[in-house]
Amino acid sequence: MELKKQLNPKYIFVGLYILFFAVYIIMGLQPAEAVESYNVSAHLDIPSIGLSSAVTKLKLENHQLKTPETIVGSFSRAENKTLLIGHSSTVFQNLNQAHTGDEIVYNDAIYKIYSTKIVEKSEVNMNELLKAAQEDTLVIMTCAGTELGDGDATHRLIVTAIR
Repeated sequence: MELKKQLNPKYIFVGLYILFFAVYIIMGLQPAEAVESYNVSAHLDIPSIGLSSAVTKLKLENHQLKTPETIVGSFSRAENKTLLIGHSSTVFQNLNQAHTGDEIVYNDAIYKIYSTKIVEKSEVNMNELLKAAQEDTLVIMTCAGTELGDGDATHRLIVTAIR
């Protein structure tokens, strides 16, 4: 009499289940990608577009401002004018839906948008954007137009609001 060994489907199922569960546990317990931490200095809300974000102060490094990945960055040369920047793919993804007259709340102060414009990147004059204003002013800037790669684009959306 010849004996044949047969694999029981029940044991195959249990073995695969254990293997899948082990892989799931191992993959699930891997450390997440490092999250960049920021020193939060303010808060920005634009209720009309559902924007609410922490704000971190930025420092000029090699004549450039490094845009935070997921929150808003602020920079100021004049006491009454603040430049706010962020990525159009994250924090400012709906900024193009903001309109003249919309309210902006920045550090518990209420501002109203008085202009929105899209300009070519090469036409942006940072000295003009950062110079002192007569009234407390926010200038919000993000990428617009055609993507160039590396988080850059051909144009800038600039929203200006006064208090």
